[in-house]
Amino acid sequence: MKAHEGMYIDGRWRPAAGTGVIEVVNPADEQVIATVPAGDARDVDAAVRAARAAFPRWSATDPAERAARISALAAALRARHDEIAATVTAELGSPLAFSEAVSAKLPVTVTESYATLLAGYEFTTRTGNSTVLREPVGVVAAITPWNYPLHQITAKVVPALAAGCTVVLKPAEDTPLVARVFAEAVHEAGFPPGVCNVVTGTGPVAGEALAGHDEVDMVSFTGSTAVGRHLARLAGGAVKRVALELGGKSANVVLPGADLGRAVAVGVANVFANSGQTCSAWTRMLVHADQYDEAVALAVAATAKYVPGDPTVPGTRLGPLVSARQRDRVRGYIAKGVEEGARLVAGGPRPPEGLEKGYYVRPTVFADVTPEMTIAQEEIFGPVLAVMGYRDEEEALAIANGTVYGLAGAVWCADEEKAVAFARRMLTGQVDINGGRFNPLAPFGGYKQSGNGRELGVHGLEEFLQTKSLQF
Repeated sequence: MKAHEGMYIDGRWRPAAGTGVIEVVNPADEQVIATVPAGDARDVDAAVRAARAAFPRWSATDPAERAARISALAAALRARHDEIAATVTAELGSPLAFSEAVSAKLPVTVTESYATLLAGYEFTTRTGNSTVLREPVGVVAAITPWNYPLHQITAKVVPALAAGCTVVLKPAEDTPLVARVFAEAVHEAGFPPGVCNVVTGTGPVAGEALAGHDEVDMVSFTGSTAVGRHLARLAGGAVKRVALELGGKSANVVLPGADLGRAVAVGVANVFANSGQTCSAWTRMLVHADQYDEAVALAVAATAKYVPGDPTVPGTRLGPLVSARQRDRVRGYIAKGVEEGARLVAGGPRPPEGLEKGYYVRPTVFADVTPEMTIAQEEIFGPVLAVMGYRDEEEALAIANGTVYGLAGAVWCADEEKAVAFARRMLTGQVDINGGRFNPLAPFGGYKQSGNGRELGVHGLEEFLQTKSLQF
């Protein structure tokens, strides 16, 4: 076990104000692999003050200089590819190949995109007799989740830095180790002291102190809807800007005439990626009644390929969940589905055979799920798929839109125009058509209780800018 000390504040590692620590547990074997300081309000205050002091100079830098530092950060992260992947697999439990592609490679792509974007972005424009200025918001509190720990850090911190803001990052307590690697990369990239600070700690202590700090101008949070509401109330009293990327219960709608085999296979893969710990996962598969039984059989067959196992072993496609708390929560939802009358066709609440140690959950598929069931309404955040039937497109649309969430979704149809027309009526922030690939330049964010604001691309940059007009 490694005991990490200190917080990255004002360009250096400095001792935490208190003596509390957070134990980091490997979810595959339940062993404590490291400790990090449990920061408190004193650490948060020091970090925010450092960010505030650094803001005037950093906000006044030329965008080209900010782009140069961001390019250097991308290079530093790229050089740490293997370390990042191994670290995320150890603290999150995602299979190593997944960690390499999503936790090590994608953040570099996102970081590089902002260096490129800065080269052409117009911070000053003219409209009529006015000059319109886009200026940085100020000091940003970035509070990030554990499920995609480095991607979510770069999706918030990098555009904030590109905008000219200074940042205090509070990573999730389950996955703080990769955030320390990020801080090392920031230091190596040559950002001035105080521009980017990292404080580890729990949400109720460090997170709340950060969101409520008087010198923080904006809070950007990704996590559960319940915590997002709470942090918004803390920040709202001071009328801070708040960006929230919250939960989801996304629908994967398979319209008649679609390639059913591909739609089901891709849908199952989407739900089980990262052990189902994805806010945008298509956890409700909607299939026409005429193809329903075939779709269920295909989903069961596809699920058999996802065998839980050691995430460090090549070929493992399904690792453990991040914590005992998360494992128990997901198993509780599976039991609730059985209790409410859904038909269990794969998986179940029992531990996977031979994996009694570790936070593993069987990949689970429910059939005969109706819209009012708990597993059709609430975000489970585990490898659980609900297959639901519909009689016509209007019913499919009503089911797809019939939750409090609206983060993502998918539509499959041989007629692309028909698929697009259906997607346009879905109340959700992002829809993939016939398996459209993830685009790191496209805006990502939700409708309804899935949050507000957008991340990635130019929309992600503009979250951290405010507008001033000069009239002549």
